Amino acid sequence: MKAARRLSLVNDEVHSPRPQRKGGALRIAIATQDMKSLNAHFGSAKRFALYDVTSDDWNFVEAVAFEDVSDESGKHQAEGEDRITPKVNALKGCHLLFCRAIGGPSAAKLVSAKIHPIKVQQPQSIEDVLSRTQTMLRTAPPPWLRKVLTEAGAAEKKSFEDED
Repeated sequence: MKAARRLSLVNDEVHSPRPQRKGGALRIAIATQDMKSLNAHFGSAKRFALYDVTSDDWNFVEAVAFEDVSDESGKHQAEGEDRITPKVNALKGCHLLFCRAIGGPSAAKLVSAKIHPIKVQQPQSIEDVLSRTQTMLRTAPPPWLRKVLTEAGAAEKKSFEDED
């Protein structure tokens, strides 16, 4: 598999290859074919749009693109080549991954990398995904999200323990 291509917004000429996460933000990845919608399976995603999300706002971080992907049936163009590990490596530092579908081995690799995969049944706009994530952050987050937030340093462990 060819290396992932990264596109990010840069304010100056000196920047890191992987933008630093905004303090208190949750970094999420969205599997997309067109950079407009969450509309791809993990294995067939040509791109992942990465955002830092807080309860108040969201910011585009970068887009990661892949040329050699599987089709929606899960079949690969050239058998025997590992297409999962490069995607997982490209998403390291993310806390959540939203996708239409994901296989068990791929999900296991993501979880090992501390990335929580979330399957979404229907395509939806990236803006809707970001807005729903903000709503989850503003209201009482479910236990699995509380754990992700605590591990990400986006929330203090004590504040969630007090609510239980």
